[in-house]
Amino acid sequence: MTGTPQATALQLVQAYYAAFNAGDRDAMLALLTDDVAHDLNQGARETGRAAFVAFMQRMDASYRERLEDIVVMASLDGARAAAEYVVHGAYIADDAGLPAANGQRYVLPGGAFFDIRDGRIARVTNYYNLEDWIAQVE
Repeated sequence: MTGTPQATALQLVQAYYAAFNAGDRDAMLALLTDDVAHDLNQGARETGRAAFVAFMQRMDASYRERLEDIVVMASLDGARAAAEYVVHGAYIADDAGLPAANGQRYVLPGGAFFDIRDGRIARVTNYYNLEDWIAQVE
């Protein structure tokens, strides 16, 4: 990744989402700091790659998702970035505390905020409207 700090941040976040859409979890992990902070949508903060791996395993067990219409923005200094996207997904297995899964499809806008440090993602804060998602899968 080359160019201005802003361009580098944009490329980093775009690579993160390209890896997500390709199902390449190893490539996603390679873009994260060892102490990555992951703020779950409407939930707790988890810290570290091991916690991120466990989260992705839970997600992959219950959901099949692809992000489309991704727009990435970054600060001029490249220290922060944000993305907006539309999630196209299928709910394939029950996730604790949520409605029963039976392959329901959903389309949901979402977004994320990033801190970037030393050329890697140091924080990911995800947001989507959980009530909208529940209404689509009930």
